[in-house]
Amino acid sequence: MVEYNFKKLRVVPTKDDFINSILSRTQRQTSTVVHKGYKISRIGQFYMRKVKYTQQNFHEKLSTIIEEFPRLDGIHPFYSDLLHVLYNKDHYKLALGQINSARNLIGRIAKDYVKLLKYGDSLYRCKTLKVAALGRMCTVVKRVGPSLAYLEQIRQHMARLPSIDPNTRTILICGYPNVGKSSFINKITRADVDVQPYAFTTKSLFVGHIDYKYRRYQVIDTPGILDRPFEDRNIIEMCSIRALAHLRAAVLFFLDISGSCGYTIVQQAALFHSIKSLFMNKPLIIVCNKTDLQPLDGISEEDMKLVIEMKSEAMKTVTGQGGNHSDDAGVLFTMSTLTEEGVIAVKNAACERLLNQRVELKMKSTKINECLNWLHVAMPKPHDQKERPSCIPQAVLETKANKEMEKENKKLERDLED
Repeated sequence: MVEYNFKKLRVVPTKDDFINSILSRTQRQTSTVVHKGYKISRIGQFYMRKVKYTQQNFHEKLSTIIEEFPRLDGIHPFYSDLLHVLYNKDHYKLALGQINSARNLIGRIAKDYVKLLKYGDSLYRCKTLKVAALGRMCTVVKRVGPSLAYLEQIRQHMARLPSIDPNTRTILICGYPNVGKSSFINKITRADVDVQPYAFTTKSLFVGHIDYKYRRYQVIDTPGILDRPFEDRNIIEMCSIRALAHLRAAVLFFLDISGSCGYTIVQQAALFHSIKSLFMNKPLIIVCNKTDLQPLDGISEEDMKLVIEMKSEAMKTVTGQGGNHSDDAGVLFTMSTLTEEGVIAVKNAACERLLNQRVELKMKSTKINECLNWLHVAMPKPHDQKERPSCIPQAVLETKANKEMEKENKKLERDLED
């Protein structure tokens, strides 16, 4: 399984640090003394060695940058789209392309000047060619200085991204801002997400982990989403949309039935219907939060109809997974993160729904048939009324009886004292 850990990316140096480190290393690692009395072939070899060594160091450093940064076409679609939202895919590819072009250009420069050094006829001309070669290499690196600085900014931001495994068991929390998503993840995991009484407190994805039936689940807290067209949503909202679109997870859609978040149930229901296409083939649970302020049976009839409509949409995910349409116990939950009433029930229901879906998908795959062919448990069935008690050899029974007798006749320390 592929793991994405962007915290291991090495620091991208600035153009000045890049040049200074390479030139100082060349000065330290290659010979530094040459005399006029040497043969011209030896003088040429002296300067060719410096040019080749400098080119190799530039090639090694630039190749490390190109290989360590992820290729957006070769990683999971979730990370590919997330990086595109955060950094712009075109600018990212252009920066890496410029680094690759600089690496190839430095190689051609070194090759040309090594060829010229073979025909150098004096110490002065060989030294001049060496200076020109190193100068042109440094000029190429200076030209890609903005790309190096841009990649360093991306590296710093990527190092702060949470380590999300797109292929593991995942629970995704979504809804309007300030409906209690972060409070819920703080209750069931060890995550310490900031909770404030204003909207968009959560500005990025946060991850926590829980255990259910000896299995590890990751819980993702997404930023709040507003009910508006996709093209009008900002970067914070698009992070949530990308997570809903690409992660195979159980979705908890939070409703604030008290209205203390600043949005009515009508607005929250409109958001639900606008993004319900992202819930396809995912276990969906409607969570009515903040029941300590407003119980579910105390809302108006119009709001109750909207909740029932959302419940019916969530029921389609149950029937689509082979569930019973009349069994609606695991679709709609009431909860209060303040009093912690219903928190554990919501967590267990989400884990159970997700676990059942994953088992069902594996049972439908062709790989499970190969595994089942290896396993055979023989269960004999009675075909007559005869009793067939277990047959224990007489020697075994005698040995067992002797051991019990020895245990009964064993003397204790108090018996010896008497």
